[in-house]
Amino acid sequence: MKRCITIGILIVICFLLQSTVFHFLELSGVVPNLLLIVTMSFGLMRGRREGLLVGFFSGLLVDIFFGSVLGAYAFIYMTLGYVNGFFHRIYYVEDVLLPMIMISLNDFFYNVIVYIIFFLLRNRLDFMTYLVNVILPEMIYTILITLFFYKILVRINLRLKRVKEAEQL
Repeated sequence: MKRCITIGILIVICFLLQSTVFHFLELSGVVPNLLLIVTMSFGLMRGRREGLLVGFFSGLLVDIFFGSVLGAYAFIYMTLGYVNGFFHRIYYVEDVLLPMIMISLNDFFYNVIVYIIFFLLRNRLDFMTYLVNVILPEMIYTILITLFFYKILVRINLRLKRVKEAEQL
C-alpha cells in the first residue's frame, strides 16, 4: 500500500513539475517529459506490470488535463512502460547507459506516435519540421534531465524495496 501511495504521489509531483515549473524553463519551446522518465524508470526497475501501471496513470493524467481524446496518452505511456519492463532482466542499478538509451528511444517513439495520432491523421504532413522543432529538442532536454532525475528515482525505488523487505520479515 505504501508503494502505491508513494508512486501515486511521485506521478502527481512529476505531472505538476512538467506542466507548471518546467514551462518556465523551456528550451526551444519544449519541456522535458518527466512522466515518460518515471514510466521508463519503473518499467526498467520493477518490470512490465509496474511499467504498465505507472504508464497508464501517467498518461491518464495527461489525457484528463491536456488531451482531446481520453485514453490516447494513457495508451502510449502504458505501452512504453510495458515495453520497458522487458528490459528489467538486464537492468543493473549502477548502469546509466541502458536508461539513457531507453529514454532516448522512448522519447523518440512517444513523439512519433503523438505525431501520427494528432498531426498526421489531421493531414499535417510536414514530419521533418516536427522532427527538428519538437522531437530532437525534447529528446535532448529529456536526456539531460534524466541524468539527474533518474538518480532520485533509483533512490526512491531502493527505499521502496527496503520497506517491502522489512514488511515481509
